[in-house]
Amino acid sequence: MRRTGIFLLSLVVMALNSTAREMVTLRKGWEFHRGDIENIDLKADRSTGWESVSVPHDWAIDQPFDMSNDLQTVQVIQDGETHPTLKTGRTGGLPYMGIGWYRRSFDVRPGKMATLVFDGAMSEAKVWVNGHKVGEWPYGYASFHFDVTPYLNPDGRDNVVMVRLENLPFSSRWYPGAGLYRNVHLLTTDSLYVPVWGVHITTPYVKDDFATVRIRTLVNAVSPTHGVRVDTEIINPNGISSGRMSGIVSHIDSTGCVEQNIEVSSPALWSPESPCLYTAVTRVYDTGGYLCDSVTTRFGIRTIEVIPHRGFYLNGHHRKFKGVCNHHDLGPLGAAVNRNALRHQLEMLKEMGCDAVRTSHNMPDPQLVELCDEMGFMMMIEPFDEWEIAKCRNGYHRFWDEWAERDMVAMLRHYRNNPSVVMWSVGNEVPTQCSDDGAAMAAWLRDICHREDPTRPVTAGMDQVACTLENGFAAALDMPGLNYRTHKYHEAYDMLPQRVVLGSETASAVSSRGVYKWPVEISGNATYPDHQSNAYEVESCAWANIPEVDFALADDFPWTMGQFVWTGFDYLGEPSPYNTDAWPSHSSLFGIIDLASIPKDRYWLYRSQWRKDDHTLYVAPHWTHPGREGKITPVIAYTDFNEGELWINGVSMGRCRKLSAVEADSAVAAGDSLALIRRYRLVWDYVVYTPGEIRVVAYDDAGRAAMEQMMRTADTPYALSLSSSQAELTANADADRPLAYITVSVVDRDGNFCPADSRLVKFEVEGQGRFRAAANGDPTSLDPLQEPRMHLFSGRCTAIIEGINADDADNPSGVVTVTAIASGLRKATLNIPVK
Repeated sequence: MRRTGIFLLSLVVMALNSTAREMVTLRKGWEFHRGDIENIDLKADRSTGWESVSVPHDWAIDQPFDMSNDLQTVQVIQDGETHPTLKTGRTGGLPYMGIGWYRRSFDVRPGKMATLVFDGAMSEAKVWVNGHKVGEWPYGYASFHFDVTPYLNPDGRDNVVMVRLENLPFSSRWYPGAGLYRNVHLLTTDSLYVPVWGVHITTPYVKDDFATVRIRTLVNAVSPTHGVRVDTEIINPNGISSGRMSGIVSHIDSTGCVEQNIEVSSPALWSPESPCLYTAVTRVYDTGGYLCDSVTTRFGIRTIEVIPHRGFYLNGHHRKFKGVCNHHDLGPLGAAVNRNALRHQLEMLKEMGCDAVRTSHNMPDPQLVELCDEMGFMMMIEPFDEWEIAKCRNGYHRFWDEWAERDMVAMLRHYRNNPSVVMWSVGNEVPTQCSDDGAAMAAWLRDICHREDPTRPVTAGMDQVACTLENGFAAALDMPGLNYRTHKYHEAYDMLPQRVVLGSETASAVSSRGVYKWPVEISGNATYPDHQSNAYEVESCAWANIPEVDFALADDFPWTMGQFVWTGFDYLGEPSPYNTDAWPSHSSLFGIIDLASIPKDRYWLYRSQWRKDDHTLYVAPHWTHPGREGKITPVIAYTDFNEGELWINGVSMGRCRKLSAVEADSAVAAGDSLALIRRYRLVWDYVVYTPGEIRVVAYDDAGRAAMEQMMRTADTPYALSLSSSQAELTANADADRPLAYITVSVVDRDGNFCPADSRLVKFEVEGQGRFRAAANGDPTSLDPLQEPRMHLFSGRCTAIIEGINADDADNPSGVVTVTAIASGLRKATLNIPVK
């Protein structure tokens, strides 16, 4: 009986010790002070001017757009500029520059170790705890952590962390955001523990019938004489144990790691189509058998290979990247990270057929990587836009010598367990690529990647291809990544030892949703008085090309590895081709999806090529063009079908068939500049605009009608119409508040979309939610993004509504009611359940 009691007591003690590790995300309870503070008492500050905020927090996104914010006179060499020019809106016209302070109190149980983990802080972070400086980390995109145990109050209570951040002017090429824009966590452990990012998992052998999982665990024991026991269990995607290894540590290597190898039978492989995730639970016990630490690490089992002449293989299957590049801002939400907003973006990209994301040109938020693991996106993670040679006067080059390797190591250790990450990029269009020591520096960064993670290939985005082919820079990489320069693909393939070419950044096509311009001509760097670009999707910037060029390279040559399009979403800043003294223009025109999360026509072009599991038919332009009666108005159908027929008011305009690769090449050679788009689109060139009904019927390869789309010319605008990205919102106390993206459209009495309306819409939100932000996708709009009003652009805008979360109310369930009101139109109301 006594033995049973002791055993049960031991179980209770071990259960209590199982909570030894605790990671708490510090969201609420922060205070923020804009501007520096003179004579601040870092231990007991009593200065005024602090406001309560939640973190993540972007101090600039709710400020007005202004041309005077961060005017830059610079020469953008990578864009082909030959002399400096005045840049307006280059960083979005928002006041991200300056100094900001954050502070918060926190408690730690006596005797515990405490680590503050920052997912990112913009920028030049300096951190104090109870008046003691615990560290600094200058790079705003890097994750970092500090052991703050020595600085805690003796009783562990009322500790105060203070963070000073500073963004200098001329420090970015796009809107970087400002403040504690990513999460901050408090990690507490016992004195025997696994440090942050201390578990490294690889799968060195993967077969159909088994896989070997290698787990290297860093423990802070000085030597195995401590009698440390490390126990690791693998849990499969169904929650069932797939293997376990346990025992007293007999060897801790020179790096302080314990290595374990566990065999998993019949592994479920991770891929974009089947993102299967395993979990390793690592427990560390002391000499008394007490559980001191428990670390859960999610990983995937999969293989990646790059084969000369053949390209990229995932799990033994050849595939080409259907990827996009994205900056980190979330449009009207700014840079403050939000997991639900990230998921919303990925869902839209997934529906388009996208299977890969490049983090341009910086380390991502960890939540993005987690979501890519879960949702099935391959990732190219990229840390730098600048090495030791400046692109921006106050850019990263100031920190290069001291911080480059530290930032790289932090990134690599943070994300080397994530199965979605299939390659590393060491930089984007760095001026160093053409310097005498560029190849050596590329090799140095490549070797850091290989040292920390020998399982993934290394690339870089190169735009100065001619010099990198000659000086060894491109040859130093595992995969040469070409940014645009499609005319150099064959030369790169012929000259480089890797015998493959990756489109690390492609297209840079530009368009404005719903803004059609005539005549329809392929153009590079076209500009117009309204600061918009043609929605016919035939324009790009001077250094780039229309999407069809990249489609053809991927389709015609096995050694091309696919592409990462610039960009998936419009973003704040870089309003090319309107970045040279062309205010107002505060956001990019590159996105396949605009700043309001509304797809441009290009979305359907990519979907028609990338979603082979589902058919696509989308017809452009809309059919409401007062004043164009009797004028040539080409019609385009974006579809995966090869043939279609156009009808105007019941009269056939004829059948159209896509060109074959040979036909398209021959026509281009003969001087037909639009021939290439006819390989991937159905185009009726000589349609005369007549109001009424337009209909396109798509035919399958057997000649049968398979799909159709119809539009009608809109009458007088009559009402607003609302649709939601979410049928319901789910409250969760442990996560960001749920979001619904509400698309507002103008319709006539018959429900036909009115594509030219631009009146102001006001939003009212009642019940279990609140207004969060709004956008319209117009890069020239100066409407504040955080106010409950927004002008329509091309007949639409978006409001983002935030549901009440479980930590906001005793009973967060109910309904959030959204009402949109515009002068002269019937208002619209939408009810969204909150559960």
